[in-house]
Amino acid sequence: MLKLTDDGAKITLQGQPPAGDSGLFWFGSALLIGAVAVALAMSVLPERWAIGALALLIIGSFIFNLQRQKRKQAASGVISSGILWIRNGELVHDALGKRNHIILAEGDKVTLYGEQLQIVDVNNMRKYHISGFATEQEAQATKAILQGQALNKRHVNIKMQDS
Repeated sequence: MLKLTDDGAKITLQGQPPAGDSGLFWFGSALLIGAVAVALAMSVLPERWAIGALALLIIGSFIFNLQRQKRKQAASGVISSGILWIRNGELVHDALGKRNHIILAEGDKVTLYGEQLQIVDVNNMRKYHISGFATEQEAQATKAILQGQALNKRHVNIKMQDS
């Protein structure tokens, strides 16, 4: 839903927040069970077997952390739910009480893909991907406000001014 404010707009995104990854949950659970098994193995098995079990647990933990980091990096910059407060050259994303202030750099480009926006830097590297708009007009209005362009709503010309 789009609501105009004195210096921009407020848009409530309709998308779903990113779901947790159950694959990582189960892998983490297996590591926890493995840690208990290694502790038991260290007291029961011969020394070489216990050291081997500990090494396997360490390798599993390393792989788990690598996968978790990859998931975090893939999810960073993706906005699909919450509230966007948009002003000329900046926006604030409010999701579950956590606010993220985003200020566009000089060479950043805002591109519209249907009901989705993408913000890329000078080198065409994606910085943000915003989806969850109710209509394509909301996405167009967001792009216009971010770029400081004039907004037209119900035949009334609203000119955005720098604060």
